[in-house]
Amino acid sequence: MARGSQQQDDLLMGDDITAAFLSEDEAPAPEESGVTEPTPADEHWDEQEPVAGQLAVDVYETKEKLIVKGRVAGVNKNDLDVSISDNTLTIKGTLSAGTEENVENYFLQECYWGEFSRSIVLPVPVKEEEIEAVLKDGVLTVSFAKVKQDTVKKIEVL
Repeated sequence: MARGSQQQDDLLMGDDITAAFLSEDEAPAPEESGVTEPTPADEHWDEQEPVAGQLAVDVYETKEKLIVKGRVAGVNKNDLDVSISDNTLTIKGTLSAGTEENVENYFLQECYWGEFSRSIVLPVPVKEEEIEAVLKDGVLTVSFAKVKQDTVKKIEVL
C-alpha cells in the first residue's frame, strides 16, 4: 500500500475523532454533528404544494435579430400568453396532463404538469413593434428586430 493512501485511511475527521473518545451518552446529538434523521415531510414528497414551473429558454442574437426559444411541447398556441413590457419578455402557459383514468398508484412522476411562466429582461434594445412569435414542433421561437445603435455617440457639453 502506498504511504499516502495509508495516511488517508488512518485519518479521522472532526466528529469521528470526538466519537472515538466519548462514551455513547457524551457523543454529540445527530443534529449537532450535521446528521439528521428523515422527517415526515421527506417521506411525503409527493404531497407538497405545486409550484409554478419555470420555462427553460435559449436567448441568442444574430446580426439583425434577438431570438428567444423555449420548449413548450404539449401546449396549444391558444394556451400561450406571450407579452412584452419595458424590455421584459414574459411567456406563460399551462401544460395539461389530461385525465388518467383508473390510476391506483404512480411509481414515478417526473413530468411537470400545470402552469409555467418565465420573464426575461432582454439583453439588447429591440423594436417592440417588430416581434414575431412562432410555435412549431413544440418549440416557441420569439424573434425581435434589434435597434441599431451607433458604436460611439458624441455628446455635446453645454
